[in-house]
Amino acid sequence: MATITPAPGPAPVGEPEYKKHPGARFLHGPHKTIGGVEAWVIWGLCTVFVVWLFSIQTGYAVVSPEIQKTASLTVAQIGLAGSIYTWAFALCQFFSGALLDRFGSRPLLAIGVAFVTAGAFLYAQTTSMGTLIAAQIVLAVGSSFGFVGAGYIGGQWFPAARYGLMFGLVQSLASLGSAFGQPAISWQLQHVGWQQLLNGFGAMGVALIVLFALLVRNPSTGSDASEQLARTTGTTARPSLVSSIFHDLGACFRNRNVVLSSLLAGVSFGSMLAMGVLWGPRVMESRGAGTSLAAVLTAMSWLGLAVGAPLFNLLSDHWNNRRVPAIVGVLLQAAAVCLLIYLPKETNAVSVVTMFCVGLFAGAHMLGFTVAGESVPGKLVGSSAAIVNGVCFIIGGLLQAVPSKILPDSPMLSDYGHALLMMPILLVLGALAGFFIKETATPAS
Repeated sequence: MATITPAPGPAPVGEPEYKKHPGARFLHGPHKTIGGVEAWVIWGLCTVFVVWLFSIQTGYAVVSPEIQKTASLTVAQIGLAGSIYTWAFALCQFFSGALLDRFGSRPLLAIGVAFVTAGAFLYAQTTSMGTLIAAQIVLAVGSSFGFVGAGYIGGQWFPAARYGLMFGLVQSLASLGSAFGQPAISWQLQHVGWQQLLNGFGAMGVALIVLFALLVRNPSTGSDASEQLARTTGTTARPSLVSSIFHDLGACFRNRNVVLSSLLAGVSFGSMLAMGVLWGPRVMESRGAGTSLAAVLTAMSWLGLAVGAPLFNLLSDHWNNRRVPAIVGVLLQAAAVCLLIYLPKETNAVSVVTMFCVGLFAGAHMLGFTVAGESVPGKLVGSSAAIVNGVCFIIGGLLQAVPSKILPDSPMLSDYGHALLMMPILLVLGALAGFFIKETATPAS
């Protein structure tokens, strides 16, 4: 980290440097306790943001048939709108982390909430394909600051040793929200219209904007405070915004650990997302299972991830090792995916347990965030997390799209076996990539 040359003349004894600069005091004066009450309040608020936006994302699957009827759209148009969200999110994700590294959480997370809120209100006003696409893009921009922003808060407001665990807890709560959100939204739609439901999400977003503006701050500790003070008072030259973002992203992409951990996390989360949301239920339907089982399987995959996300970080901390738990978890996930695809026909009960295991072992992907965050300087934590999360969603999107191009119009169980074989293969390759990751856990003293 760059050394800041102090201004001439010593500061009065006992007077912190930030007191002489009102702008710096606004950012840092009363916000210095790492891991204290304020840290938990801010982290909790950011986690609420993630659960809330995940609920909106999950709700799209429930309300999309109603949107289709109201706006006179086709199934293909609804699917296209969903794809636009996925790719817009992945693109924005790479830049959101770098922006957090540069500007901090205080301005950007409130802006992210505002974008998601605007997206929810746009959803509620959907009467055409154009409005729906606009809602998807606006929502994607705001959502790109959600999960990574909560992880960034965990890295800034808590000790470095707890970064992975705090990130895992965010994923756990978000997964629980996804598991129970869809049934809850379906129940709500029996009592209110879909426009009212989405307007309700928007109203909650307005409240979150106010809370973020009032409560979310950037912590001030040690050299980070000095660097931020220098930025506030103009004592260091800073590169332009665009060049700074690409410089930070380039530094992360040049880091072998960031790239390899992104690939490992990407195939793990991407396979869970593809199997849990789309292909798992379709495979079971081809075995003759009822459509009601699809919702159960989806919920079980998210419940498994809710358990696995913090569990793998706890095991990693306990064994003081990142690589081995990640590799073993991904290999076990490959075995669970194989079981789900190639089990005999009458295996509904076993499939529920297997789908839970797919999500449980996918919890190993959270170690990708931990490794990436521990492999870069503190000022690049947001960028590294954004790259890992972006790769996760890109691979997840590919694993949903590519098999659909391979499958025939009326696929049989054997067709799914051929089309989905790429998932366990990619998982094994992801585990192999883990062998080339440099261990980042701090040796026990």
